[in-house]
Amino acid sequence: GRSYMMLDDVELRGTHGALVPLTCEHAGALAVAADEEDLWRLWFTGIPHPENVEEEIKHRLHLLEKGRMRPFAILDASGCPVGMTTYCNVEPEVPRLEIGYTWYAKRVQRTALNTECKLMLLTRAFEELDCLAVEFRTSFFNHASRRAIERLGAKLDGILRSHRQLDDGSLRDTCVYSIIRCEWPAVRRHLKFMLDT
Repeated sequence: GRSYMMLDDVELRGTHGALVPLTCEHAGALAVAADEEDLWRLWFTGIPHPENVEEEIKHRLHLLEKGRMRPFAILDASGCPVGMTTYCNVEPEVPRLEIGYTWYAKRVQRTALNTECKLMLLTRAFEELDCLAVEFRTSFFNHASRRAIERLGAKLDGILRSHRQLDDGSLRDTCVYSIIRCEWPAVRRHLKFMLDT
């Protein structure tokens, strides 16, 4: 059924990089990526501490087994792992899903790789999985992430207040964005234009 397809072991390959099923073999390179410029210190993002990368991979694979997430390793053009992303909050009966739990090494942020990965994930969601909507969520305070999501052409659905309790006890407000099916042709054209310029 569609829920199986949404969690399928699929590889998405582009010009600037690829998305491949996440495995524990990616842990070493991803620990190096998370350590770049102390990325993991950004309290409002979900970037793991380098020592916890393997644990984070195992957690994501556990959620895959439970049918709740399809985790990918993000590879650069040379095949080196430089980040992670997932399809999560999968609702096959709608169908809709979220692209989330994403982080990139500093050196590939705001590059063509990031744009291409979003294009590949959205193309699969809308054109192969027939999604009605694709969601993105981020912390209210993660202004860089919010701007990046808005640059894709996603619209703000609303803010889930006191949505999550963080490790330090503070409460996170979550901004929920989405792209809906009728917007996809314009978003696709926009992303392709960004890649061609």
